[in-house]
Amino acid sequence: MLRSRRHWFRSGSLRPENLGHCLGFFVTAVLIYTIIAATYDAGDAFLQPVSEITALLSPESNSTDRKVAKAGCGVDEPINCGDLEVFQLLMSAAFDELKDVDFYRFGKPVDGDNGSDCHMMGWFKRKEGGIDKDYRSFRVSRSENCALSVVGIGDYHSGGNAEGKAEVVEKAVDVGEIVNGDELFEEPFSRGKYLIYAGGGERCKDMGLYLWGFTCMLGEAEFLNRTLVLDTSICLSKVHTSSGVDEEGRDFRSYFDFEQLKVTSSVVDQAEFWPEWRKWSERDGLKLHLVEDFRVTPMKLAEVNDSLIMRKFGGVEPDNFWFRVCEGEADAVIQRPWNKLEISRHLWNVAAAIISRMSWDYDGVRVERGEKAKNKELWPNLDNDTSPQSVMATLRGRGVEDGRRVYIATNEADTSFFDPLKERYSIQLLEDHRDLWDGDSSWDYEMRKLNNGSALEFDGYMRERVDDYVVWRGKKRIETFNDLTRDCRNGVNKC
Repeated sequence: MLRSRRHWFRSGSLRPENLGHCLGFFVTAVLIYTIIAATYDAGDAFLQPVSEITALLSPESNSTDRKVAKAGCGVDEPINCGDLEVFQLLMSAAFDELKDVDFYRFGKPVDGDNGSDCHMMGWFKRKEGGIDKDYRSFRVSRSENCALSVVGIGDYHSGGNAEGKAEVVEKAVDVGEIVNGDELFEEPFSRGKYLIYAGGGERCKDMGLYLWGFTCMLGEAEFLNRTLVLDTSICLSKVHTSSGVDEEGRDFRSYFDFEQLKVTSSVVDQAEFWPEWRKWSERDGLKLHLVEDFRVTPMKLAEVNDSLIMRKFGGVEPDNFWFRVCEGEADAVIQRPWNKLEISRHLWNVAAAIISRMSWDYDGVRVERGEKAKNKELWPNLDNDTSPQSVMATLRGRGVEDGRRVYIATNEADTSFFDPLKERYSIQLLEDHRDLWDGDSSWDYEMRKLNNGSALEFDGYMRERVDDYVVWRGKKRIETFNDLTRDCRNGVNKC
């Protein structure tokens, strides 16, 4: 129903393990897996076990050693440059072989001049300041066992086929603008079917709860084959802000890739929808079907022909949440499309820059402390198990050699807490890379465009998402629970 207007190519997604108190980990896992998925019609890529995906992305010493195994193929078959794994292969090769280039974003690879040639656009930061772009050719070889490897990278501007196409997908489209003869709504607005959720207790709650409700809403829209009308202005919970208060007016696009979501699903911003609705409903008599009880299942709405279904959430908690729609018998019917919710390109760029600075050669460890470490009743061992001495013992026990780069993702406010580890390892923390989101950064520039020219805080939720990706991309990954401590993630007797 909606025209896809811009493509960005990123990564990934893990599936949730549980709900309730586990929502924080639950969403973390989902978004990490989403990061791997990039902007493709990935098909069965999302069905691969996590172990296979991480093996695919495991960094090696150089790009010629990076191989992607493809089953059931012929050695002489042309390379599918639009394939998800090929994109990851080319991106990793670019980071490994072009170490002097500070890449921060890549475009979707396209076919080159022959069956073994792929062209890809990359954006990079110039040493003298500003952003520039390059497009290169990548020669890809397939072995007899169908493994793919990059065997050569062309010179600057050698991948001309990527230039024109990257220019097209990079261009933003204003509301109502006509592109190649197509409007924002490809078919007449009055023939479309739409779904909107109004109200709901998810507002100003932990982002984990918001996403649990969001995926239910998107899943119902897809089940009903309707366009989801989304409020892109969200309230960031005080648990994620430095001010300690809820903050209204945050933009969905600061955290998630809205443009990519519109590529994979039929979604429209409320700000674009309502003017069209007012115009066409008066002209063509469009009807609204109001639902004020979450117990009305998606299956009962399948036969509704009215143009707009509005679910209105009122009353008191716990009956005032979006996710209640997907409970009960709907749980077996609604598929939550976690794989379509990707980290925003702005956050992905920060994470990719940090990884590039470490030459894709480091180990990652997550050290969760904060309030949990203070609560001895629920987490009796966590404080001691996450001490610098205990972390060091675990690293050495896992074979992390002295002198290795180790990236620590943590909610410990005092970063000097980890100084003892610097005696043996080259420690990297998120705070060591503040220049990536400070006042003169690309991230700050992009956020000001989304925030009417005002600066935006690099808040706690953004930090979590960047930390997630950087740790997940390490050669060795050590988690707080199951690796550092025997305590249960959610407290005593809740493993």
